Amino acid sequence: MSDLHKTPLNVLHRELGAKMVPFAGYEMPVQYPLGVMKEHLHCRARAGLFDVSHMGQVILRAPGGYAAVAEAVEALVPVDLLGLGVMRQRYGMFTNDAGGILDDLMLANRGDHMFVVVNAACKAADVAHLRAGLAGVEVEEISDRALLALQGPAAEAVLATLVPDAAAMRFMDVGMFGSEFGELWVSRSGYTGEDGFEISVTEAQAEPLARALLAHEDVEPIGLGARDSLRLEAGLCLYGHDIDTGTTPVEASLSWAIQKVRRADGARAGGFPGADRILRELQQGAPRARVGLRPEGRAPMREGTPLFAAAEGGEAIGHVTSGAFGPTIEAPMSMGYVPHDFAAEGAELFGEVRGKRLPVRVAKLPFTPATFKR
Repeated sequence: MSDLHKTPLNVLHRELGAKMVPFAGYEMPVQYPLGVMKEHLHCRARAGLFDVSHMGQVILRAPGGYAAVAEAVEALVPVDLLGLGVMRQRYGMFTNDAGGILDDLMLANRGDHMFVVVNAACKAADVAHLRAGLAGVEVEEISDRALLALQGPAAEAVLATLVPDAAAMRFMDVGMFGSEFGELWVSRSGYTGEDGFEISVTEAQAEPLARALLAHEDVEPIGLGARDSLRLEAGLCLYGHDIDTGTTPVEASLSWAIQKVRRADGARAGGFPGADRILRELQQGAPRARVGLRPEGRAPMREGTPLFAAAEGGEAIGHVTSGAFGPTIEAPMSMGYVPHDFAAEGAELFGEVRGKRLPVRVAKLPFTPATFKR
């Protein structure tokens, strides 16, 4: 793994006994001695600390301030950025001309500029996409800051010991706070379904901050394994698995992320790549849908499992895109795509595992209710 990038917390991960694996070009912790199952449950019960420094952090500036940046970026995403409040952030996605998703990302209004967080595997392409698509906008990729995520019901109390003002934030607020670890860029968000925060900190202060958070009795380090099962229980998509360039936001059940002002008859309808298809699907429906799936028994149906309408015969009608055992729900869980006619909650389907078709039912997402602080 010598050719992989390392995050500023690499030494700490090894000190904590992490099992390191390649992920998106980085050497990342997949689990710690506590183990994936206990890490998952600890995050749900108390608080978990995640190293997400492999994600991309980007600042967008223009002479006309935030409004000029927002107007330009709206040509790349199907979401309302001009209407985004100051020190608020919004989930969005880059789309292509066919309506597919190039990446999903977070976009924040920080007063006079926009702050963007993109996925690790896509960040080079995303930065190039922004530079090619935004005339008159300065695109600055931040390369000297780490990113931590503190997630779970105890996250607020823990972070408040270091950043008291963070306790007043609500879901999707952002803030820039002075601390003994320098200026921290904080958002009240995350990808576990739990209340929590994402914290951008200078590389030099990343390890001291992580150690200070881990010193709290409620906090344990959490690896990629539990991060994946947590986000799957929360019904959240993983780019490159549940969404990709061949998936539209409507198919992916992400229509909630497209505000009325960008839809047909909205004040700023369309104007983004793939708008014709996406707006049509918003009005008429998509031919397939991302759904939750609950297999019978204890064994998960993993990514790539073909789905059938009957126990015998016929062609596959869909496939699983993510699957794991859910420690909170104490049962296997999956997500996948099926034709619209088979997407109703409770519909019985069959997943083919090692040549044998096993029953699975369409289930409501998320598998575990979110606990965001509204």
